Amino acid sequence: MKEYIGIDIGGTKCAVVRGDEQGTILEKIRFPTQDKERTLTQILRAARQLWTGQITAIGVSCGGPLDCKNGLILSPPNLPGWDQVPITELLSKHFHVPTYLENDANACAVAEWKFGAGEGCENMIFLTFGTGLGAGLILNGRLYEGSCGMAGEVGHVRLFDQGHIGYGKAGSYEGYCSGGGIAQYGLGSAARLAELAASGDKEALRIWKSTGYYLGKLLSLLIDILNPDKIVIGSIYVRANRFMADSMYEVLKAETLTKNLDACMIVPASLGESLGDMAALSAAINGRFEQA
Repeated sequence: MKEYIGIDIGGTKCAVVRGDEQGTILEKIRFPTQDKERTLTQILRAARQLWTGQITAIGVSCGGPLDCKNGLILSPPNLPGWDQVPITELLSKHFHVPTYLENDANACAVAEWKFGAGEGCENMIFLTFGTGLGAGLILNGRLYEGSCGMAGEVGHVRLFDQGHIGYGKAGSYEGYCSGGGIAQYGLGSAARLAELAASGDKEALRIWKSTGYYLGKLLSLLIDILNPDKIVIGSIYVRANRFMADSMYEVLKAETLTKNLDACMIVPASLGESLGDMAALSAAINGRFEQA
């Protein structure tokens, strides 16, 4: 059976996994992200440790901006010093197998599409809804990346003229529908806000209601423009959707074309804590699909 190496590069931690075509994680090595040189050394060491004769490709999942076609990491804000890093060239020369780079939202979209809540969909949207807000788009049974690989940057879309700052823009959707945006209300992290809401705190419940409303406005645009079968939402939505669902559906029913809304299911991501690992693995598997 063919096997793959997946490398998930994050701002605080990295993981290198070995898995198969069915998306089964066979082995994993995890370590803190350090400076560029030490982290790359650890990535190479971990991949060598996991290597078998069945490895046919390597996939790398990383936060953007990236140049995926040319395999370059382009100075992501959560990876200072990672400027014009030719990650796929480095790995393919070292291990002599094809290597593919994908931004984390797209890689997570493919993982949920192939192995999670979006399995079997022809048209699916994945929303990160974590520290930031981004989307991965599966359209007509293929990952859609756009002309320069930046499709799906919904967090940058403006919700208000001014307000919470997200994606470098005051009033953006990321300023209200993300962990970074929710923290700007001043009650702590999204996890803390969920704890307060669970205990009945009225201000926390009000903030979640507003968050659900804003999320519903964004989803209504996506549903009417892209007409997906399913929208899969990760991270914060998985843990706190019960506080947002009523206000989210209230605005969806008011704003979205009825036929489009009826055709679309909105569900939490299902891969849980393994999503990052599966995303990196899927970058390798899907890269091979795209070349077929």
